[in-house]
Amino acid sequence: MSNNDCKIEVHPLQPFLPEKTKVLFLGSFPPPKERWSMNFFYPNFQNDMWRIMGKIFYNNKQYFDILEEKKYNYESIVEFCIEHNFAFFDMAYKVKRLKGNASDKFLEVIEVTDIEKLLSKIPLCNTVITTGEKSTELFAQKMQCKKPKVGEFVSLRLDERNLKFYRMPSSSRAYPLSLEKKAEFYKLALI
Repeated sequence: MSNNDCKIEVHPLQPFLPEKTKVLFLGSFPPPKERWSMNFFYPNFQNDMWRIMGKIFYNNKQYFDILEEKKYNYESIVEFCIEHNFAFFDMAYKVKRLKGNASDKFLEVIEVTDIEKLLSKIPLCNTVITTGEKSTELFAQKMQCKKPKVGEFVSLRLDERNLKFYRMPSSSRAYPLSLEKKAEFYKLALI
């Protein structure tokens, strides 16, 4: 399949922006719909984002799992995100999947999210966390700042706001790091 044969996909979710958001998580783009176990961010049951959160906040990596159905507990996750003032969206707004899968490596970004507009909707947000290489690159380009190393942050200013821009390891199981190690990195920015 050539690049021209791939259809352009528009982001299927609205940004999740609780009123008192303090932390904005930015991934790259959701996986194909057939891989979703819920209608929310990081929906693939093979992705460990919600296990990382369970490990950090409840010392139980399966806290959000509905194991018998191989899906995540959507209601618990939304409640948790609102309680902790966590917002979610992705850096890519329109993409082509060059291989038809969820791999960032085969994602051609057609349109980048208007991050300034997104941040203007969450004025209390002081921390941005990118959850992988592609989202980190896109955010750094958009904000014209340097990319932090994994687990670290750079400070930046947007209008009158000071922001910490953290780069975290991908929550994908394809990323070669144990869930426990990933949780240690995320904990640095969240606790």
